[in-house]
Amino acid sequence: MLKNIRNCWHTICHNLRQLSGEDAYERYLISFAEHQKLHGVESGYSEHHKPLNRQAFFKQWQDEKWTGIKRCC
Repeated sequence: MLKNIRNCWHTICHNLRQLSGEDAYERYLISFAEHQKLHGVESGYSEHHKPLNRQAFFKQWQDEKWTGIKRCC
């Protein structure tokens, strides 16, 4: 019973983090690593292909979200 409650709570928290965008940086790092692996880059990053730090990522994310026309008509 307690295990079911913990699993339910974990699922709720996970979904809230996704909806709010709080886990966006973690998802970005996973995607970045998968992209590197897909293109044959082994461990480590080249000087030109390093992931953004958390602050730069969120600045870019906000700029993309709020810059430009965001309406249909």
